[in-house]
Amino acid sequence: QVQLVESGGGLVQPGGSLRLSCAASGNIFRPNTMAWYRQAPGKERELVATITTGGSTKYADSVKGRFTISQIIAGNTVSLQMNSLKPEDTAVYYCNLDRVGTGWGPFWGQGTQVTVSS
Repeated sequence: QVQLVESGGGLVQPGGSLRLSCAASGNIFRPNTMAWYRQAPGKERELVATITTGGSTKYADSVKGRFTISQIIAGNTVSLQMNSLKPEDTAVYYCNLDRVGTGWGPFWGQGTQVTVSS
């Protein structure tokens, strides 16, 4: 079994910052890809950022220059530093772990709420 637990969500004013963390446990195979997704009310779940075991990162255009994804491989953790937050960043943020094409995963966390409002 693999479990993912997110933390760090909350209420922040526009222009503020939050740091989300995700801790994975269980039998984790590498290499893999860890990712952050988000889903706002009435919207489709969207990919925010990804990072591979090798350290390659990708970001949605809407968060480039504001968000940074990072990992501690030995600790099976991934973080999302979110700066210059905007109201449109409001969503439930989910951690994801996968080995695409292998049949292992995807695994999902329970989500953490981020609300950006003045």
